[in-house]
This record gives sequence, structure tokens and C-alpha cells, in this order.
Amino acid sequence: MNQPVAPAVSEPDAVSGLQQSLGLFDSTMIVAGSMIGAGIFIVSADMARQVGSVGWLLGSWIITGLLTIAAALSYGELAAMMPRAGGQYVYLREAWSPLCGFLYGWTLFMVIQTGTVAAVGVGFARYLGILWPRIAEDRYIVPPIHVTSGYALSLSTAQLMGVLLIALLTWGNVRGINYGKAIQNTFTSAKIAALLGVIAVGVVGWSLASQSNFTNLWKPQGYTPIAPGVTPETAFGLLAALCIAQVGSLFSADGWNNITFTAGEVKNPRRNVPLSLAFGAFIVIALYIGANWAYTAVLPIGKIQTAPSDRVAGAMLEAVVPSAGAALMAIVIMISSFGCMNGLLLSGARAYFAMARHGLFFRHAAVINRARVPGASLVMQGAWAGFLVLVRTYNPSTGAFGSLYSNLLDYVVSADLIFYILTIAAVFRLRRLRPEVERPYRAWGYPVVPALYILSALVILAILFVYRPATTFPGVVIVLIGVPIYFAFRRWGSGG
Repeated sequence: MNQPVAPAVSEPDAVSGLQQSLGLFDSTMIVAGSMIGAGIFIVSADMARQVGSVGWLLGSWIITGLLTIAAALSYGELAAMMPRAGGQYVYLREAWSPLCGFLYGWTLFMVIQTGTVAAVGVGFARYLGILWPRIAEDRYIVPPIHVTSGYALSLSTAQLMGVLLIALLTWGNVRGINYGKAIQNTFTSAKIAALLGVIAVGVVGWSLASQSNFTNLWKPQGYTPIAPGVTPETAFGLLAALCIAQVGSLFSADGWNNITFTAGEVKNPRRNVPLSLAFGAFIVIALYIGANWAYTAVLPIGKIQTAPSDRVAGAMLEAVVPSAGAALMAIVIMISSFGCMNGLLLSGARAYFAMARHGLFFRHAAVINRARVPGASLVMQGAWAGFLVLVRTYNPSTGAFGSLYSNLLDYVVSADLIFYILTIAAVFRLRRLRPEVERPYRAWGYPVVPALYILSALVILAILFVYRPATTFPGVVIVLIGVPIYFAFRRWGSGG
């Protein structure tokens, strides 16, 4: 199919060739399913070490919830204005510049979407290894081959499982949107039920030890200082700890914006995309806060902070069901990971499809296949995600191997936050630049709610740049590498 001309800002994506088959329930499942991965079962341990108390651990998740819901409600206005494939890429392009939109899409393809898919795929394999020990990161089919002093390529049974899972889900989505949404609806429903089960275990397993958490609700203990002299026992130290803790919780709650990428395939997108953003974000944040309450209802704060391999949910289940806790948690995380990967693969390809239609990505990514989905874009995304699974980092001083995508994801958390700020600022900018464009939905609480999100996110960013520069500045560098790539696409068209 030839590349169509991109429509004007206010037009639905009717000329893209995509099939509008996602209803409100399907769209909400994409939002919720893309958000719920393995993070909710793990990151609370590190967050507890940062803030030092049950009260502020729960408070951190409430802050994340408020930020996420405020952002989702603000994105709703942009989604209703521009119900087109590409979502956030389109909003940044229209509000700021084609370069700004491209830098987001570039980072999404190189790291944010594909890196998360790679991480979740190997996470699935790690937990499968609990049930099937032959699946492990140190059981090599191809031992590490050093490419440079700091990097290597390898293929372990866990890596192979991650790559096969990416290939399977990519193949399913290439066959059509109905296949992708069937997988998404099934597995998202299952993991919502699983999270409700985790909360139920918290109710059943309420213990005397956990009740002590709530009698010392705000007392910091067992924390790791953010920096010398910066601890949660002072007002500034607590602010710094809460901001840094947001890295874990915001990452776990990320993905809610993925439905905007697929807006071209949503029925009545001006209504259903904003509604699905709100419903999906509310559902997941409520479940996340409930799950963290369950952890604190069963485990003393010290055991949350020292959970083996940070597997807080596993430690909770083992405390209540010692004989089956590890296996149950493995099954829950595998279900969660499978659905999360499908949602990320399904939606991310639509952003690169939109970029290609503007001549800012490889031209084949703009082709719609017989199933009326961007098949080439899906394959490109899956191939890059699979490659990230195979690349290992190497520390010569310790001889230890790590995963490249883990480092990249640490780097881009701050960059991702910058793009969220710019997108929500686009609500203000487009109201000024294009007041005549129809807005079927207007951001709730405007201008206060969007402005509070921007202010809060800027504070978090400032703290990260000061106290976590080693993982913050590289993220900006990854984004900026996209600048010459942008001009290359502009000069040579849409590549090959």
C-alpha cells in the first residue's frame, strides 16, 4: 500500500487504512494491561529502603497515582482533538515541532518500548525458571561472546525464552488487531484478578508484626540515605527520598499512554480514548495501592526492605502460604508479563507507523498488511527488542554479566518524564495556538491539574538530576543522539 498523506490535526485517522475495531472495554484493557507488569511485585522493596516507613511507602504510591491520573486526564483532551495513530508522537509534533515528536518516537523505539518489552520478556523467563529450572540466565546455548571490553552477546535458555515470547506475540499481532485484542483482554482480565488475589491474601494474612507497621506509620527505619546527610528524617531529605522513590513507582505505572498510539483503530475515538485513559489509570492505581497495603499488612517494614531479590509479593505469599508461595507468585508474574508485553508490542508499532507516514522512519513501517495492521512496523519493533535481549553488559573487575536493556531503562526514566511534561504542556500551548479546533473533551481541572502535574514532575526531575546524575544525564544523551538521525531522515526521505 502506498504511503497516504497525513491528515490535518483535527481529523480522525480515517485514511490510514487501519481497522477501527477496538471498543471501550478493549481500549481500557490496553491501558491497564500495558501498565501492569512485574514492577508492582518488586519495586516496593527499593522504595521502602528510600523512604524508610510504611506511611511514606504508601504515600509514594498515592503520589504516583495522583500524577498518573492527572496526566491521563490531561492527555484525554489531546486524544479527543487528534484521534490518530501515533498518539503522543503526534501531540508533540503538532504542539511543538516535528523534531520534538521524532525525538520521542526515536527514544520510544530505541529504548522505552523495546527495552521494556525485552526486560519483561526475560522477567517472564526468570519466573518460568522457578517452575522449570532448565530456564536460567546462566544455562548457555551460546556462551558470552565479547564484542568490546564492556559488552557481549550471549544466548541462554532464559534469553531464548524471552526472544521466542517476543516472536510469538509479534506474530499474533501481525495477524490482525482482533488477535492482539483477544490476547490483551484475556490476560489483562487474568492479571487484574491476580492482583485482587494478592490484596485478598493481605486481608487473610494480617499479622501482629504488620500491625506494628501502622503504630509506627511515619517513623523512618532501615532506610538507605540518598546522599551523606540527606535522609528521610529531615524535611528536605524526605522530599528527596519521595522524588527518587517515584522512579520505581512511575516506571511500574507507565504504559497508560499506549492507547493513544492505537487511536486510529478505536471506535468513536474522540469518546473512547479519553474514557479508557481515565478508567484504565483509575483501575490500576487502585490495585497498586491495594497491593502495597497488602504487603504492609503481612510483612514488617524491615522484611519489605530486605525481601530476597526485592520480590516483595513473593515474600508476602510465602509468609501466608509457605508451601506454594513461590510457585503462585511465579504464575502471577508470568501472566502479568505476558499481557504487558502484548500491550506494548501492539501499541508501540503504531507510533513508528505514524512516524513513517511523515517520512521520519523507515518507509516500510508505513505499510499496512492484508490484516490491516502495520505488519512491518511490528516486525521491526520485535526484532530490535529481541536484539536487546541478547546484548549483555560486562564488568571486567567482577566478571559479572548484566543486561543492556536494564541500564538503558534506568537512563530513560528521566527522559520519559521530560516528554510527559512537554505533552501536558501541549494542552496549554494548543489552546493558545489553535483555539478553533474542536475539543470533545477538555482536560479535567484545567489549568490547575495539568499545571500541578508539570510542577510536581519538574521537582522530581530536579532531584534526579542532582542526586542520580549517573542514570539521568545518559538518558538525555540517548534522546539527543536522535537529532542527527532526524536530519538524516529529513535529507534522505524515509530510509530503506
